[in-house]
Amino acid sequence: MPTKKVMPQPQEDEQPKNKLDAAILKVSNWLSMLFIFTVFISFYEVVMRYVFNSPTIWVHETASFIGGSLFVIGGLYAFASNKHVRVVLIYDVVSQRTRHYLNLLHHIIGIIFSALMTYGAYTLVESAWFSPLGELRLNTSGSAWNPPFPALLKAVILISFCILTIQFLLHLIAEIKALRKHSHV
Repeated sequence: MPTKKVMPQPQEDEQPKNKLDAAILKVSNWLSMLFIFTVFISFYEVVMRYVFNSPTIWVHETASFIGGSLFVIGGLYAFASNKHVRVVLIYDVVSQRTRHYLNLLHHIIGIIFSALMTYGAYTLVESAWFSPLGELRLNTSGSAWNPPFPALLKAVILISFCILTIQFLLHLIAEIKALRKHSHV
């Protein structure tokens, strides 16, 4: 009799902590399919270049833009699923209450960092999307195809840092609530 394969459930700390995290996880899972698209177009480029001696002008830049965008969005995914990098040497040996305080510190520093990066990304987007006179003019790659991918990627970075700042704020609020709940304040 065949046994039914049971899919492992995510650990509790990997569950989304709020609706924004849940939305990020859902959208990111769908967007990850673009990696498959990137593989297909890269395979197409190899066949066209080495079999038919007819390279494309669009595959490399398209694959780079999609990959770059997905890696930026991957940061949001890692934070939403609580799979970001932390110093587990310290984190795993302290009490739950101390973890809450470490998370508070992490979220406060994260808010400052992501807010500053949002500002920096805004200045990059402003110069990539507008001329010095304020006219809409997207930066392009400068290649023969010349798509506006550099300007678009900077916009993806800006949007991602805006979302990350909100994520840190929501996680900070959740940690404060958790500390109050455990201390019965």
